Amino acid sequence: MIKEFFILEGAYLVIGFFILVVAFFVGTRPFVRGGNGWKTGVPYTAIVVAIFIAGHYYLTTNRIHNVEQRFKDGKPIICESRAIRKVAQSIVIDPVRSPNWTLKNHEFSSPDYVRPFHSARCVEYYSKKSK
Repeated sequence: MIKEFFILEGAYLVIGFFILVVAFFVGTRPFVRGGNGWKTGVPYTAIVVAIFIAGHYYLTTNRIHNVEQRFKDGKPIICESRAIRKVAQSIVIDPVRSPNWTLKNHEFSSPDYVRPFHSARCVEYYSKKSK
């Protein structure tokens, strides 16, 4: 799961690394009071970035687990469709109405769609009928 997280959310990790580089660069400039801004600024920034990444990891893995469990229970979920951006930007996967959906390696696939949908890009779908 950690490997998939790094692959799926790599852009956020790059942003966090960039923030650390900026904090280090600014902290080593002579205009920073006392000349030791990197001793306090960089560690605090690193701690905050690490907390954000850990929180994001927890939320993402929790959502993956909840979505997959809901699918296994036969309840609908909604996934982001990046194939069609203009008309239908999301798709409702209901295993009861369309039983041809399968879940394998955290990906929902169907013979009706060319590409699979990763469970990290899905959320639980609630309607008045599906609660």
